[in-house]
Amino acid sequence: MELILKQDVDNLGFKDDLVTVKNGYGRNYLIPQGKAVLATPSAKKVLAENLRQKAHKEKQAIEEAEKLSETLKGLEIKIPAKVGEADKLFGSVTNIDLAAALEKEGHSIDKKYISIKGGAIKRAGPYEAEIRLHREVQLEFPFEVVGEKK
Repeated sequence: MELILKQDVDNLGFKDDLVTVKNGYGRNYLIPQGKAVLATPSAKKVLAENLRQKAHKEKQAIEEAEKLSETLKGLEIKIPAKVGEADKLFGSVTNIDLAAALEKEGHSIDKKYISIKGGAIKRAGPYEAEIRLHREVQLEFPFEVVGEKK
């Protein structure tokens, strides 16, 4: 039985995949749960058109992410933090602080897409973070934590 998946199904496929399953599994589980529909000729045509439109939108999203990536490469971010002896910070600098610093520069990036190498920062100095702008577009972003004495 050929089905078109309406959502991701573990060990079977992803949304909009055309899969072949046993009749009982399709009729008794996938279709009643709303996880799949029968792959009729008209449903296949609709799926093909949806995939074509989705590919076009995906291409535009990737282009926008690459433009933002080029813009971010030109930025120099310095995050001020209170330091004690030997440039050791009071507290730490995390992806939340980097997201806030980018927000001040006019670039709104969600903190969950920012990953600082080595986790939370405890000392002043230069660091790198990986910013995921799109599934296919990632950026190694250098920034610096500068200390301000109490």
